[in-house]
Amino acid sequence: GDHPEEDWDRDLLLDPAWEKQQRKTFTAWCNSHLRKAGTQIENIEEDFRNGLKLMLLLEVISGERLPKPDKGKMRFHKIANVNKALDFICSKGVKLVSIGAEEIVDGNVKMTLGMIWTIILRFAIQDISVEETSAKEGLLLWCQRKTAPYRNVNVQNFHISWKDGLALCALIHRHRPDLIDYSKLRKDDPIGNLNTAFEVAEKYLDIPKMLDAEDIVNTPKPDEKAIMTYVSCFYHAFAGAEQAETAANRICKVLAVNQENEKLMEEYEKLASELLEWIRRTIPWLENRVAEQTMRAMQQKLEDFRDYRRVHKPPRVQEKCQLEINFNTLQTKLRLSNRPAFMPSEGKMVSDIANAWKGLEQVEKGYEEWLLTEIRRLERLDHLAEKFKQKCAMHEAWTCWPCKEDLLSQKDYESASLMEIRALMRKHEAFESDLAAHQDRVEQIAAIAQELNELDYHDAATVNTRCQGICDQWDNLGTLTQKRRDSLERVEKLWETIDQLYLEFAKRAAPFNNWMDGAMEDLQDMFIVHSIEEIQSLITAHDQFKATLPEADKERMATLGIHNEILKIAQTYGIKLSGINPYTNLSLQDISTKWDTVSQHFVPLRDQMLQEEVARQQANERLRRQFAAQANIIGPWIQTKMEEISHVSVDIAGSLEEQMNSLKQYEQNIINYKSNIDKLEGDHQLIQESLIFDNKHTNYTMEHIRVGWEQLLTTIARTINEVENQILTRDAKGISQEQLNEFRASFNHFDRIPCAVPLQKRNGMMDPDDFRACLISMGYDLGEVEFARIMTLVDPNNTGVVTFQAFIDFMTRETAETDTAEQVMASFKILASDKNYITVEELRRELPPEQAEYCITRMTRYAGPDSPPGALDYISFSSALYGESDL
Repeated sequence: GDHPEEDWDRDLLLDPAWEKQQRKTFTAWCNSHLRKAGTQIENIEEDFRNGLKLMLLLEVISGERLPKPDKGKMRFHKIANVNKALDFICSKGVKLVSIGAEEIVDGNVKMTLGMIWTIILRFAIQDISVEETSAKEGLLLWCQRKTAPYRNVNVQNFHISWKDGLALCALIHRHRPDLIDYSKLRKDDPIGNLNTAFEVAEKYLDIPKMLDAEDIVNTPKPDEKAIMTYVSCFYHAFAGAEQAETAANRICKVLAVNQENEKLMEEYEKLASELLEWIRRTIPWLENRVAEQTMRAMQQKLEDFRDYRRVHKPPRVQEKCQLEINFNTLQTKLRLSNRPAFMPSEGKMVSDIANAWKGLEQVEKGYEEWLLTEIRRLERLDHLAEKFKQKCAMHEAWTCWPCKEDLLSQKDYESASLMEIRALMRKHEAFESDLAAHQDRVEQIAAIAQELNELDYHDAATVNTRCQGICDQWDNLGTLTQKRRDSLERVEKLWETIDQLYLEFAKRAAPFNNWMDGAMEDLQDMFIVHSIEEIQSLITAHDQFKATLPEADKERMATLGIHNEILKIAQTYGIKLSGINPYTNLSLQDISTKWDTVSQHFVPLRDQMLQEEVARQQANERLRRQFAAQANIIGPWIQTKMEEISHVSVDIAGSLEEQMNSLKQYEQNIINYKSNIDKLEGDHQLIQESLIFDNKHTNYTMEHIRVGWEQLLTTIARTINEVENQILTRDAKGISQEQLNEFRASFNHFDRIPCAVPLQKRNGMMDPDDFRACLISMGYDLGEVEFARIMTLVDPNNTGVVTFQAFIDFMTRETAETDTAEQVMASFKILASDKNYITVEELRRELPPEQAEYCITRMTRYAGPDSPPGALDYISFSSALYGESDL
């Protein structure tokens, strides 16, 4: 039928093994509950007979109180108690088919087991309903789901599917993997598997051992009720934990709903407060209709208002809308979760917000219109004010730059020339027409100021002040213009008079100035005079000039008179003179200064210079006479001496030694005369310093004297030297004094070279032609070639003259015996005993020490064969003495 569990008694008790299994399982199941009441049963059909433990069992598993049990021990007491239990079971909606209290009291096993199964079914299994199935199917479906992932487990029923114990182990492992190592279990060890499950369940899950492993394994089909009972314990053990979790989740859900609702309420309150606060702040701003005074400020207000409409208000509109949405959402949520509706706090109702908002839009409405009207009024005013400012600025710029009052008040005409006055006059006429042209603008300025006052312009005070200033200034300009015209006309007349005087001054001053320039030039005229006569004529001319000065001074006074007249006019009528005469560059100052320079400075200066020059000329004359007096003595003296010296060698017929003595006396004489020359040099120095270049008192210049003196000194020295050389020559060549005198006589006869200095008659030289004549006179017969050879001997430097000394040398070479290199060599050969070399010993023995050492140090070693160590070469030495490289 529909409830297969209720037909259990028809087919169930066929197998005694099943009864045995049921008895064990049901007993254990009952005890698992009775334990909580501190008791248990030993024998299932005996221990429930008095009904007391049965009632206790029902109270424990239902958690409800049953009626009080009857206390008696009589049969009817027991039946009453069992009935109370059965009635309770019925009250839970269980049909008890053919189970009566008497049979339980009598200990009927089948009836008892049947009743216990009914209790198990109702209280342990009935609630297991997975997806609307019956209890049995529900439990089966739960088992299938939990064991589905495990290998070797396939739960199809509550009998054979459980025999190998793997299904039970899988069920435990699924919920408590820590209790069983499923991977170690084997399908061919059912006993081991079942016992593992039973022991673990008893020890850790508080599920009593309700089955026997061997019984199950050895029964072809184990008892369904026993297995269902046992498996239901696992469901309660594990599903209990799941229920606790479910309960916790349910609580959290409820709390979460509450928290969310509260958050929405807070948010609503906060948003509402902010929105109302914003409206409260904004309204006074929009109500303020006090106009600003400037266009800029009003436009700023309009800008702010548009900002408010564009930027600040839209988010608030959104907020308001959001607030209403949030409010509605919140109320719906509260209604759905059975919570009471939300009541916002005082003044924050949706209606409150709506009213406040309406108030805001009310004040907002007229605000923009008012702003625009105000701006238009200000625009008109600003336009007028701007026009006023512009016209004022233009007018002020005209009056200011350059400042017209200053220009009109200028006293420039006081220091202007006539030409400039006339120019100023024309300029002033131009200004008067310019002034008339500006009249119109001044009237416009006054009219605009008037209109601004009528329109109640905020800054009317400034406008009025400025307008008044311009009007006052305008009147003042009129007055000043007239005053200036009068002044210019007056000054022009005065200037015409002054101009006439200026012209007169110019006509007198120019010629007078030219005369002074000429005078200054003459007075400063440089003069160079060389005599007293010349200076005297200059003084005469200067005196004549001084006589013209009084006349010139009268002319000066006349120009001064004209000048003073000009000054007097200027002073009387307050005219500032520029000090510049248009007709001349000459000022009175120039003329006075120049006059003073001429009369006070240049005239006395010229006097002084002329006087100084007189003195200088007289001094110069004295110096000339002094020099001439001495030069006229010294000149002839030198001349005389020169002649006397040249005669000594000719006139003294005596010996050379006598000539020498005579010459030495002359020399001393000349040396003693030197101081006269020095004194003359001193006077000459003074003459040079005074720049005197001529001297009519003497023919001798210092230069003549110096040259004469030097020639005299040279001649005496040369003449003495010649005599010394003649003595040397005479002694060396063995020439007699007579021969020498003869040579000199010949030489002097032909010594005819004209002399540069007139003081000298001869100078001890002859030219080649005279020399030739002289040689011929002495008996030489000369051809051209021979004479050329002789000239190279007497004039080796080719000077073109022959000196007395060269003549003597030539004559003595020709006549006397001379020593030569050959003669010296022959002498050394004698000392060396005919050897070609000489020894040091021989030299020291034969010659005086000084000469011996001279030879030893200069002779080279003799290089010939078989010569001893000290041998010296006298041959090359002898050649070297005469400058001959070799003979």
